[in-house]
Amino acid sequence: MAAIRSARDNQLLDALEAITPAPLDRKVWRIVRDGRDPRQCSAVGGRWDDRTFDVLYTSSRADGAIAEMSFHLRRGQPVMPSRVRYRLFELNVRLSSCLHVEVLADLAAIGMQTGNFGQLSYAEREQEYPRSQEIAEAAHFIGRDGIVVPSARSDWPNIVVFCEPAGPAAVEIVEDHGLIDWTAPPVGF
Repeated sequence: MAAIRSARDNQLLDALEAITPAPLDRKVWRIVRDGRDPRQCSAVGGRWDDRTFDVLYTSSRADGAIAEMSFHLRRGQPVMPSRVRYRLFELNVRLSSCLHVEVLADLAAIGMQTGNFGQLSYAEREQEYPRSQEIAEAAHFIGRDGIVVPSARSDWPNIVVFCEPAGPAAVEIVEDHGLIDWTAPPVGF
């Protein structure tokens, strides 16, 4: 039996359609478990996907990608899990119809409560994720192939690729920068 989804918010759809999409062609950063293809998409139910479509989460800066992954690996724990082996990849993303809502004011303008954005613990994410997931799903529905959004963990925006409309050629591996040393900050990225 298929899952029943709520009706889409027509005001949100109108607000997103009022934002002119723009192409995007830029370097991005992604951290993945050692051995995983950094272009592999998934529907994990994160901040910007409701599990109904595949996405690829990336950051506009290497230190942004590291901050995001560090948070998720810790999941509120004070110590990084041991034996964690993750690689940092530099990718190039080419999108033709990307939605840019990369500052909190942009999100507030389309109806997201931004007062606690990124401040809740991992366990409290369900208080924040439903609206961001709704925004991303609506953007996907109206034909956008990605979304540039504020990062909850760094000052650098994240780029979320909507994999099906973007297509497999949208993401190219530029360089594998190797295993992450979680005890040292990234240098030169």
